[in-house]
Amino acid sequence: MKTLAAHQPQYLPWLGYFDKMDRADVFVLLENVQFKKNEWQNRNRIRTADGWQWLTVPVRHRFPQTIAEVEIDDRTAWTRKHLQALKQNYGRAPHVDALMPQLEAALESPGPRLAPLNIDLVGLIAGILGIDTLTVLGSEVPAREDPNARLIDLCRALDADTYLSGAGASDYLDADAFAAAGIEVRFQSFDHPVYAQRYQPFEPFLSVVDLVMNCGGESLSVIRSGRLGATDDRT
Repeated sequence: MKTLAAHQPQYLPWLGYFDKMDRADVFVLLENVQFKKNEWQNRNRIRTADGWQWLTVPVRHRFPQTIAEVEIDDRTAWTRKHLQALKQNYGRAPHVDALMPQLEAALESPGPRLAPLNIDLVGLIAGILGIDTLTVLGSEVPAREDPNARLIDLCRALDADTYLSGAGASDYLDADAFAAAGIEVRFQSFDHPVYAQRYQPFEPFLSVVDLVMNCGGESLSVIRSGRLGATDDRT
């Protein structure tokens, strides 16, 4: 059995994103699908003493550009603001050194486009977590445009007989089409774990940055502890 999962490259994704990656044998970063404004592709949340705040990468885009085509708007000092927010809120976190130096290096020279930045950050964090799943760019694999057909084609091209889907995809995923192609569909079940944060009460559904800064080398074990119980749709 070989399991494939796929997802758009997000900016500093949440825990469930890396849970899906960790469960798969191959993880496809769909940078060749349409960019969605005001979702998770150019922003995420971190913990503060007052709750949470957005970290948003400013972009220039035109509908219907793909994520790969979206440019970062470099007219604002957004990298400085993001690093300032991270240092201010995690400077005294117990495992700040597990991630902060690498984040600084990545954000100080982000490049002109959003997709490479997100892809690099996902790879960086996966490595820190200890996830060694093979990652492939969607643009590197010939596939049809239809969402269901694209995923079936990716599974076939990458020799996967199982597709791991986000929980929310059950509303639109064509299970019969996958079955006809000989591909089993499984749905991610992820119950957000509680871990030690700097501030109380616990705030779930933040960027994985919060987990790594607080839990360091135990972060992947924390993520894996959420695999039983309720689902949450952040896909």
